[in-house]
Amino acid sequence: MSRTLKEIAALVGGEVVGEGSIEIKGISGIQEACEGDITFLANPKYLPFLERTRASAVIVSREVSPGAKPVIRCDNPSLAFTKAVSFILPQEDKHPQGIDPKAVLGKNVKLGIGAAVCACAVIDDEAVIGDRSVIYPGCYVGKHSVVGSDTVIHANVSIRERVSVGNRVIIHSGAVVGSDGFGFVTVNGAHHKIPQVGTVVVEDDVEIGANVTIDRARFDKTVIGKGTKIDNLVHIAHNVSIGANCLIVAQVGISGSTNIGNNVILAGQAGVVGHVTIGDNSIVMAQSGVSKSLPAGSVVWGTPAKPADEAKRINAYVQALPKWHETIKEIKQKIEGLSKSATKTK
Repeated sequence: MSRTLKEIAALVGGEVVGEGSIEIKGISGIQEACEGDITFLANPKYLPFLERTRASAVIVSREVSPGAKPVIRCDNPSLAFTKAVSFILPQEDKHPQGIDPKAVLGKNVKLGIGAAVCACAVIDDEAVIGDRSVIYPGCYVGKHSVVGSDTVIHANVSIRERVSVGNRVIIHSGAVVGSDGFGFVTVNGAHHKIPQVGTVVVEDDVEIGANVTIDRARFDKTVIGKGTKIDNLVHIAHNVSIGANCLIVAQVGISGSTNIGNNVILAGQAGVVGHVTIGDNSIVMAQSGVSKSLPAGSVVWGTPAKPADEAKRINAYVQALPKWHETIKEIKQKIEGLSKSATKTK
């Protein structure tokens, strides 16, 4: 769909600098864009591309000085670009509607107004599906589980019994919510399973990536806080509590009974031991191993995780070890030479 630059600027709350009547027909990244496209520049390291890009216009921050190319200046280029995508390329794929004849509904299932259940999905006894929520093919919603309104459960997701999923939640294919926690007691070399009788609560506006596993609590509940976003292939163990608006990036593992505050970022492949607390607004950098509790506002890296500045300094020392080894070897050879000279003099 073709839009003028001026129309796009009005949508995103930005200011046009340059020709506002040019037609924008597509969107793309700043390096891949062609004539007729609009792109965005949010990271200053891409500033040299502002004049090199073939895009007809660029969305930039208000701090960027415009050149010859028309721009929209705004407060948040990334957010503005997201709005522009929907404006220029409205999503054509619509969610399915209605209850497919091949869906299986248990006893006393409650379906909200406009809820959709696709073929081969199973909604077990006493489960509740909220208004306008969509359950894609092959999903299982367990007994007494509740799915809120405007929630989308993509194909082959398992939501086990007595789990609560909030409003406007998105769960991607292959995720399992409410699997048993990993709990055993060992007696005479044999491992005896500890019953996991708690549940999982997923609050509103959460997004859960593909093949994520969230274990039910041993007792009580495992909690995913409002607005938290979870990337693919993350494991969250039993009785974990995650606060609001956290970002949990791919392949993170969180051990049982750990408490994570609000606005925390766990970067890719980070691991957290059990029974610790990570304070609000903390950042755990990629591949870090957290072995103890962290106060609010921490920024840590490495294994075991240390304050990032300290960890970087230690890493610099480690990288210099081969050079130091050669230096020490030279000093040792000189000392040995001096020692031999002293012996001959005697």
